[in-house]
Amino acid sequence: MSESFFRFVLKHKILVILLTVAVSLMMGSGVQHLRFNNDYRMFFSEENPQLKAFEMLQNTYTKNDNVLFVIEPQDGKVFTRETLTAVTELTKEAWQIPYSIRVDSITNFQHTYAEGDDLIVEDLVLDPASLNDEELATKQQIATNDPLLRNRLISPTAHTTGVNVTVQLPGKKLTEVPEVAAKVKQMAKNLEASYPDIKVHLTGMVIMNNAFPTASQDDMKSLYPIMFGAVILVLVLMLRSIPGTISTLIIILLMIIATMGLTGWLGIKMSPPTTTVPIVIMTLAIADCVHILVNFLHFMREGEAKYQAMMESLRINLQPIFLTTLTTAIGFLSLNFSDAPPFRDLGNMAAMGVVLAFLLSITFLPAMMMLLPVKALSGDTMGSLAMVRFAEFVIRNKKQLLWGMGILILFLIVQIPSNRLDDRFVEYFDETIDFRQDTDFATDNLTGIYLIEYSLESGETGGISDPDFLRKVDGFAQWYRQQPHVLHVNTITDIMKRLNRNMHADDDSWYRLPEQRDLSAQYLLLYEFSLPFGLDLNNQINVKKSATRFTVTLESISTQQLLQIEEDAQQWLLENAPEMRSDGASPSVMFAHIGSRNIIAMLKGTTTALIIISLILVVALRSLRIGGISLIPNLVPMGMAFGLWGLTVGEVGLALSVVSGMTLGIVVDDTVHFLSKYLRARREKNMSGEDAVRYAFSTVGTALWVTSLVLMVGFGILAFSHFQLNAGMGLLTAITLGLALVADFLFLPPLLIYFGGKKP
Repeated sequence: MSESFFRFVLKHKILVILLTVAVSLMMGSGVQHLRFNNDYRMFFSEENPQLKAFEMLQNTYTKNDNVLFVIEPQDGKVFTRETLTAVTELTKEAWQIPYSIRVDSITNFQHTYAEGDDLIVEDLVLDPASLNDEELATKQQIATNDPLLRNRLISPTAHTTGVNVTVQLPGKKLTEVPEVAAKVKQMAKNLEASYPDIKVHLTGMVIMNNAFPTASQDDMKSLYPIMFGAVILVLVLMLRSIPGTISTLIIILLMIIATMGLTGWLGIKMSPPTTTVPIVIMTLAIADCVHILVNFLHFMREGEAKYQAMMESLRINLQPIFLTTLTTAIGFLSLNFSDAPPFRDLGNMAAMGVVLAFLLSITFLPAMMMLLPVKALSGDTMGSLAMVRFAEFVIRNKKQLLWGMGILILFLIVQIPSNRLDDRFVEYFDETIDFRQDTDFATDNLTGIYLIEYSLESGETGGISDPDFLRKVDGFAQWYRQQPHVLHVNTITDIMKRLNRNMHADDDSWYRLPEQRDLSAQYLLLYEFSLPFGLDLNNQINVKKSATRFTVTLESISTQQLLQIEEDAQQWLLENAPEMRSDGASPSVMFAHIGSRNIIAMLKGTTTALIIISLILVVALRSLRIGGISLIPNLVPMGMAFGLWGLTVGEVGLALSVVSGMTLGIVVDDTVHFLSKYLRARREKNMSGEDAVRYAFSTVGTALWVTSLVLMVGFGILAFSHFQLNAGMGLLTAITLGLALVADFLFLPPLLIYFGGKKP
């Protein structure tokens, strides 16, 4: 069946070439439907409990997607007439930002004070240009001492300030985030032009959302050319065949076009992880082509005609290439167990690309090589001679290698617990990206972007005015303010204390919570009636006035630190206010949990894939013994890689949790090719174990280290990505694939010699 198919391909080469190109381009026409996802929620599945809690909180109050303008006066003084005028202008203009529903700054902060029997509620700064030095100093003292402003919209030393814009994105089109980002960037640029002594930094969740596609597109512009250059260089040096290199490059282009087109037709949205798919499938396509071409050129060097050489190469490579395609696809499909949808998309896209690479390598490649003039270099290549010598070294030192590699593998595997879980979403972007730079500046000089939010329930309508409830909320706030890494706590009790003082002639001794429920309710009602449109308390109090929003702002801390603080907070609530218990919710909490959730999910996925792949290998290789031996070089590279990572880096997050699923199918490739040649020598040529190892090294050794080199270069280039999820994933995958080659060359042969069976 396969022989007649290949005869058709070689005989009708022009027809095959035209058909494969036409079908690939038809698939590729779906590229027009590709869209970038620019919402950080893309990393969370609909079933994610932390996402559900966060959306419930946002549905109860207003959404808190925001843009934060951080104003940095060069003289280090916010409370000057010029800087306050700039802040006032920016505050007014910010209302024109698309989808904005609220603007908060020190100038429009609703300051309250008593005037006789009246409660005055007005902007803290009304006309900056008219203020004298004494009035400026008074305004600064009020702002820096108010707990609602300090470390939120004004730094304690008043050297930086912020204008926070809350936006409510409808979520109906993908242009919403870029539209807001473009507007605020232009506003920042205009403000800096009007006030040369002011520097504006932009952060917030909308700016982060916009940074995702920006980082992805920057990577595509910078990494893809490097990757193509590296691929061409490796192919030319290793194959020493211009027709082979050209054919492989055309296959790469057709496969990428077809894969991305199918992605568009299926409605899969692009995201930072999925932008790596072209690089991933490019390297895997090269692996298929190299195996066919290396054997093809080898047979031609031995004197066979081009037609017979290609037929023989296809015959001996069809089964291992089909098996590696199947196992690699299964490995990538195991990413569907991931709790992060972008990695599911990555797995599905890569699986499609792997299958397309296989189909093109057994149709377009042989047809193209028949069409192009091919001249095989005479004599053995340096690679094949090196493999012969290397095989002798391995056989001569088989006992030492078996024990030495075994000890090294165990040593690295026991280092796996050295890894600690950490996912800081701000650090998904490296320091060359504006969002990261501006967010780091904001955290160091004004406020943080890491939040934990609670919806604290009183248990009854109007219950937020209950003095007992308010005391417990205030106690929770005081407890949080004593915790390390906490920058700011936003709570309704600070407003109630201020109002109580105002209603007692601004006497500081009355800066405490009202002791009567009716007074609290009256103060709150009077205050709400005095607030201007857009600055009401809907972002802090629910409609029934039965619950209040409680927000904690933190420094940029590790996942474990954030989870520990949240755990301690839950313990405080359990001991002091069990009826108010509420799970902390925010993007920070969501990202803190996603790494551990994904590791557990991917352990299930990898285990499932491993079982399926093992059964396939046992059936395909027709040997339970060899199938069992194959598990060792398939598993140990991942253990060694994570152990080495624990020794050198020690941090594992969302991206690294999918490496096991990604690499499992790829790692199997080398093992399958080596074992297929080993078994061919044992079964067809009646060789001993040692001679079969020699045969495997001589026939497939060069192809294995060439393909492994290409894969390592491909994934290694991802390590230079500005998006740290991709960079870490690429680097650890490259390490895993390198260690897989070491295991297949230094550990698998001794295993086969000692345990592969004595009789041919």
